[in-house]
Amino acid sequence: MSWTIEPVTSPDEIDDVMAIEHESFTNPWTREMHLAEQEHRSVAFCYLARGADGAVAGFCSFWRVVDELHINNLAVRPSLRRRGVASALLRHILAEGARRGAIRATLEVRRSNEAARVLYERFGFSVSAVRHDYYTHPVEDALVLWRQGLA
Repeated sequence: MSWTIEPVTSPDEIDDVMAIEHESFTNPWTREMHLAEQEHRSVAFCYLARGADGAVAGFCSFWRVVDELHINNLAVRPSLRRRGVASALLRHILAEGARRGAIRATLEVRRSNEAARVLYERFGFSVSAVRHDYYTHPVEDALVLWRQGLA
């Protein structure tokens, strides 16, 4: 299946993001957090993946800080996982980050999230550090991943 990747352009689209947040994370961002991100469009970005039917399948939010891309959240509806949605989003945002001047990318991932770790490794990310007890609900370490060379 092919996925269309497009930026979030209206507060109404945050409802789709919130639904996926709640299906995917034990400590999801709030609607207010996502709306606040929309007010800083020069550094904060959120993209949706849509199927052929127009339904939102996943999203990715990130910051571009100087020459770095900081991936905040990447999530896919549970019923659509393992169909290339996350890969399509990641490919798009890495290219978008490079277009905006980023030369490297970083993110945190739960130590236990093997599926995400495999995805990120396929895209050239590697573990550079551990943030102990970074996550809550449940408490867990975060692995800090970096990828050099986006261009």
